[in-house]
Amino acid sequence: MAQLWGGRFTKQTDQIVYDFNASIRFDKKLCEQDIRGSIAHAKMLAKQHILTEEESDDIISGLKEILMDVKSGKLEITGEYEDIHSFVEENLTRRIGDAGKKLHTGRSRNDQVALDMKLYVRDEIDETDARLKNLLDTIEHLMEENLHTYMPGFTHLQKAQPVTLAHHMGAYFEMFKRDRGRLHDIYKRMNFCPLGAGALAGTTYPLDRDYTASLLGFDGPTLNSMDSVSDRDYLIELLSAISTIMMHLSRFSEEIITWNTNEYQFVELDDSYSTGSSIMPQKKNPDIAELVRGKTGRVYGALMSVLTMMKGLPLAYNKDMQEDKELTFDAIDTVKNCLVLFNGMLSTIRFNTENMEKSAKKGFTNATDAADYLVGKGVPFRDAHGIVGRLVLYCIEKEISLDDMTLEEYQSVSPVFEDDIYEAVSMKNCVERRNTIGAPGAQAMEAVIRENKLYLSKNWKESR
Repeated sequence: MAQLWGGRFTKQTDQIVYDFNASIRFDKKLCEQDIRGSIAHAKMLAKQHILTEEESDDIISGLKEILMDVKSGKLEITGEYEDIHSFVEENLTRRIGDAGKKLHTGRSRNDQVALDMKLYVRDEIDETDARLKNLLDTIEHLMEENLHTYMPGFTHLQKAQPVTLAHHMGAYFEMFKRDRGRLHDIYKRMNFCPLGAGALAGTTYPLDRDYTASLLGFDGPTLNSMDSVSDRDYLIELLSAISTIMMHLSRFSEEIITWNTNEYQFVELDDSYSTGSSIMPQKKNPDIAELVRGKTGRVYGALMSVLTMMKGLPLAYNKDMQEDKELTFDAIDTVKNCLVLFNGMLSTIRFNTENMEKSAKKGFTNATDAADYLVGKGVPFRDAHGIVGRLVLYCIEKEISLDDMTLEEYQSVSPVFEDDIYEAVSMKNCVERRNTIGAPGAQAMEAVIRENKLYLSKNWKESR
């Protein structure tokens, strides 16, 4: 059993205790980040004359070799090591001798793992952001292609007013745009380097923490050594942000699942993103959308677990904090996979635009426009509301839509109706007359699409 702390102890740790305490099984995921941090630390130690240039060069060369060997599969990270830190240090010492033992000068595993997790989270924010942007590109393309694809808009799952598919997709564009903003905010807020905080009280060595921070791309060093090693706020914020991403994906998935039903038939899923039944040959199931919806709870669970783990911890570091890693790793992997699969499903969906428009007509989504028509003729709105309500009841009894009524039928309910009622209640007019910014009219949507394209063309890191 490889341990970095054996000097104080006269007995070996019980194997069960050792296994329970060890983190190598999951923190091996931090190997690259651990080595990146160690290289920066070695450079800083040489700059401060704590190590010689030769020692620093040997350490850096050895660390780079270890990383290459791990990536190529030549060197395996095994359970004989307690954690990723001991794995790196012991393999380094084997390769370069006693100089490897000097790498840990001026740092603790507490500030080391805090650094590793921050480096990992920064990398994962970048990757998650890229996948969100890919999804936004797909949504923006669908918006451009469907400016005049009419469909029912819903409230309470009841057909309410006509919109376009572009407008409906635009709502999700706004959601995922906010998700990117949350990730960017987390990145900025967490981007301070904890290395050099030591176990909790800094160190007597003359470290240059600003130099280490700059080498690793941080905005500066953290300003309190106790907070540096015990801060997990950025993980909680990240888990909250990706839980919100999953919530948005789940809502979108629910709509795809609904639209895919025989009753709606708004969409046809591509064969490559759906499955069949083992006994019912007619089935084509929206499994990807259902799995995304289901995995949302898994990410929520990670958030609640870390919040619960942190709620009673006194300063500074406590071993409880080791529990953050598996939860965070799994949650991030889950959301990244869901983003890729959902984007693939969405980009290959075929929309049944005729069914969408028919559904809007049969759902009396133009009823509000019929009432507005009467108001335009001088009828008080409350009276107009009642007149159109009677029209809808009549249509339900006759199993027709407002578009199908004859002028005589309209006038039997109110003599105010004239031939121009048909233009007033057409799907096209109901939508296209709504052109205030944010509304579904083509003119308004084109302005929004221009804004979206400008937004997608920007690199958020360049404006940090």
